[in-house]
Amino acid sequence: MMLQRTRAVAVALLCALGATIAAAQPDTKLLPAKPVRIIVPFSAGALTDIIARIYAEKLTPRLGQPVLVENRPGAGGVVASQMVLKAPADGSSILFVSSAHAVNPALQNNLPYDTLHDFSGLALLASSPSVIVVNANHPAKTLPQFIAMAKRKPESMSYGSAGVGAATHLAGEYFNQEAGIKMLHVPYKGVQEAVAEVVGGRLDAAFPPVALALPFTRSGQLRALAVTSSERSPMLPDVPTVQELGIARFDYSIWYALVMSSKAPKPVMEMLAGEMRAVSDLPDVREKLLSQGLVTQQLTLADFDRFIKADIKKMDRIVKSSGAKVE
Repeated sequence: MMLQRTRAVAVALLCALGATIAAAQPDTKLLPAKPVRIIVPFSAGALTDIIARIYAEKLTPRLGQPVLVENRPGAGGVVASQMVLKAPADGSSILFVSSAHAVNPALQNNLPYDTLHDFSGLALLASSPSVIVVNANHPAKTLPQFIAMAKRKPESMSYGSAGVGAATHLAGEYFNQEAGIKMLHVPYKGVQEAVAEVVGGRLDAAFPPVALALPFTRSGQLRALAVTSSERSPMLPDVPTVQELGIARFDYSIWYALVMSSKAPKPVMEMLAGEMRAVSDLPDVREKLLSQGLVTQQLTLADFDRFIKADIKKMDRIVKSSGAKVE
């Protein structure tokens, strides 16, 4: 009797395990029998391309079919976006986007698509805060001191960016608005040039991504006053957030994500979103992204859609206040 009971329990456990394994397997039959393409609106070798290839490599065996990365730079992401919208909305074409996806509707006139209605969020992959840096010899030793100096002499202090409408520009404009100050914006061809100007003492500040600033803060050439995200960066754990230093609700990060045509079947999106979250949970993926200054993120489809809508609204306010426009 005991043996029969033990066998019954074992069979039940095996059945339950089998059901769990089956439930964990993606229903790849939802996808068409062809490669899945991740369209990246930037050149090969860019950070966006690196992230996309990390995920493509992990997704290929999980989906049981090739996941390819295609680089389609041009027109600030418009070329890649249109490519995805013109492709069959069957789940085989995915658009890789950065936070510029939320900026473009406010920054560019006459976009040939409606960002909110033509695309649906699939997965928020990772994000990186900017870090407010000054020259190591700058008289402002803390963020409150920096703000006080800027308030005493409006437009006497300057910050550099990678150009009008770039994340490093809008981070500075957002900070201007929330801190109640007015720094002069000096655009460059790249954020590296802006950082070099701060190192040389020709600019007061810059708002580079954490990974770019790190070598200069470690060498003692730059001082990090604060990170712009709502939580401290694991790469700069001793540097406080802007929120901690008195500007409530200040939160600005550069994020990277995947979106699809809003016409894609919901079951396909749910399946792919689950696979993206599973890949983001892999320790080696987290380590690779952290080496680039990025922290993985996890949101459901519904939460990510809400995130995008809120960010588009926020960026619209920042862009309009700054007067930035790219024709």
